Order: sequence, then C-alpha cells, then structure tokens
Amino acid sequence: MNLPAYYYVLGTPLGVLGLIRWATWLVRRIPAVLYKPVVNNYRLPMSIVVPTYQEDPEIFAMAIESWLANGVEEVILVIDASDTTCQEIARRYPVRIVITDVPGKRDALRRGWRAARTELVALVDSDTIWAPDVAAEVCKPFADPRIGGVGTRQSVYGTKGFLARITDMFLDNRYFDENASQTLLGQAVACLSGRTAIYRRSLLLEIEAEFMEESFWGIPCLSGDDKRLTTLTLEHGYLTYMQRTAVVWSTFPDKWAIFFKQRVRWARNTWRSDMRALSKAWIWKHPFLAYTMVDKALSGFTVLLGPIFLVTALIAQEWVVAGILIAWWQISRAAKFLPHIVRRPSSFFFVLGYVVVSWLMALIKIRALMTIRYQKWGTRQVAVENGQVVRTAGAGGGIEDDATIPMRAVGVGRAA
Repeated sequence: MNLPAYYYVLGTPLGVLGLIRWATWLVRRIPAVLYKPVVNNYRLPMSIVVPTYQEDPEIFAMAIESWLANGVEEVILVIDASDTTCQEIARRYPVRIVITDVPGKRDALRRGWRAARTELVALVDSDTIWAPDVAAEVCKPFADPRIGGVGTRQSVYGTKGFLARITDMFLDNRYFDENASQTLLGQAVACLSGRTAIYRRSLLLEIEAEFMEESFWGIPCLSGDDKRLTTLTLEHGYLTYMQRTAVVWSTFPDKWAIFFKQRVRWARNTWRSDMRALSKAWIWKHPFLAYTMVDKALSGFTVLLGPIFLVTALIAQEWVVAGILIAWWQISRAAKFLPHIVRRPSSFFFVLGYVVVSWLMALIKIRALMTIRYQKWGTRQVAVENGQVVRTAGAGGGIEDDATIPMRAVGVGRAA
C-alpha cells in the first residue's frame, strides 16, 4: 500500500510514542500484578465520619445501615443545617449527629474527626455503601506503624447505562493498575479516595491546620480534600496503602453534564496537588510516585495524537489505515483491561467507547489546567468568592444564598 509522505511524518512518531506508552504501562502493570493485600488479625477501634449534604434518602439510609453492620465504635454524621431530610433519616439510627451551618466539605470533615473518640477515623462519603468486612480489612495495614492512611476499592452502585460501565472500567484500572503498583513500590498511593479513606486520628489532628488553610496561587482551595489529606500524610513522613479486599460501592453521575463537571473538578485538584508535590523535596523520597505523577500529566497530552491520526486517515479516505488503528485500540485496550474484562466479560464491547471517553478526558485535563485557579464545586452550590467559601445561588434551605457563612457550629448532639 502506497501511503502519502505525511502518513510517515505522523505515523512514525505515533508508533514510537505507542512503544513508549506501552513501556510505561508495563512499568506499572508488572508490580501491580504482584500486589497483595495485607493479611493478619490486627484490629483497632474506628469511628466513621460522614459529611452530609442533600443526599438521596434511600442511598443514605442504606449506607448508614452498611456502616453500622461493620461493628465500628461510632458513626458521626456531620449534616448541613439546611438538610432537614437527612437529619430526619439520621435520627432513626444509633449514630452521633453534628449539625453545621458552615459551607464546604473540609470544615465538616474537621468537625467530625475532632468529635471522634477512636484511634482510627474513616472519612466516608454519604453515598458510599460498605461490604460487611470493610472495617476489619482496612485495619490490617495499620499493624505497620509507618502507615498513616489506607484506601479501599470502589465499585459503581445503582446506576446503569454507558457512563456507569465506563466509570466501572476507569475504577478497575485505577485499583488493579495505578494504586496496586503504587502500593507495592513504596507504599505511597497518590490519592486515597474520599469515598472511603481511613487515617490515624493523631495524624489528622497533626495536619489539620495545613489541610484547612490550603491555597493555590493565593486562592483558598474548596475541593480536593482527599488528595490534600493523602499528600499531607506522605509529606509528614507516613505511608499510604490500598487494601483492595475492602470493597465499597458509590453512586456516580449518569448524566454527561454532571460527569464533565465532576471530572473537571477532579482534574484541577490533581494538577494543583501534583504540581505542588513535584516542586517539594519529600516527593523524591517516593520515586515511583513521582514517576507516576509525571507520566499521568504527560499522558493527558500524548493520548490526543491517536485521534488526530485517525481523523487524518478518515479525511484522506484511507479506510484500511483507519480500520487497523481502530482494531489496534480494541485489542490493546482489551489487553490492558484484562482484570476488568475477566470480572465483566461484556465490557469487551465497551472498549472503544472507553477509548473515546479517554480522549474527552484528555481535553478535560487540558481545560482544567487552563482554569487551574478556578475554585467552584461545580455539582454543588458552594464556591470560593473573595477568598472565602460561600454558598452560591440556589442553595436554599433557609441559609442565605450568595452570602459568606461565619464559621460557627449550630450544635452537637446524639440521636435519640
């Protein structure tokens, strides 16, 4: 087949880049295959802290029941003052309730771990359902006194359709590849997901001020609390670990608009945190973690060369070239997703959909980088305005919209 010269100009760098990307994947994949969760009988008392704001009532009730079924010492629900529905649901259960009128998740987390009375504190999202053995499993890595934080394995709960399947693939890639390799090589996981992350309470109190006062280029940070807590844990000399035998389920967006907003927010948080980390000395004590941070940043740009080459082939009506490229993506990505496809064989037919979404994710990362100073939740009515965390229009519930809320507690009590 005689191809125009520009195919070689574009195709040769693409082929070389493909080899490099495969090599970088193998650097992660080989240690990921060797990962093993900690197995012992170690157990410590644990409190669960849950910031709660306008959660789906049915999901919230199921989540509370799953936490209580784990036999933890206490469940502390930090509920927004405007959220009377979740307050009513919480009062049905033997939990501690903290009411707050301060906007933002960070202050709610701080109130929760301050109220906790145990050595370990699990920071959990209000839509996250635990398996019956999560509390027992996440304690095991803490037998090593160097471990400061432990993460779980997430799966998608409740939602169906294309976005749910793609999200499930993203999650398995994270927990069977990225987090597994980071755990094995250095016990330094880049981010313990806020869906469920367990920390030593003494460590949370130690890093509290830095967590609450985080800013980026002079602007207070609103989101990215899980990434910040993980980074501070490592920066203070502790290690982070993924205990994949601890399985939790969370809801994820099933609408594209919410999906994009969530991903833009996450991407901004990653850019801020990783840029800050790579500029400090502590990260180089964890060389594999530094490597994965750099690789992740670069891949957001290099992945876009593939669709550029495909579009070029389609415009030139080189159907064979385009077909070979599409077939290669199907086969190669399926190989990379083998652990997930073994669990859900039908995901083989979603591989190309995942490839397209990964291109969109790359564009999202670029947009996030270009708007890195922007501080707004995106999917909730809270933002940073004039250097302060405020509620934005539409928050409702009896609390002033577009007004800065003073940092004071309404009250702390125990449910009946």
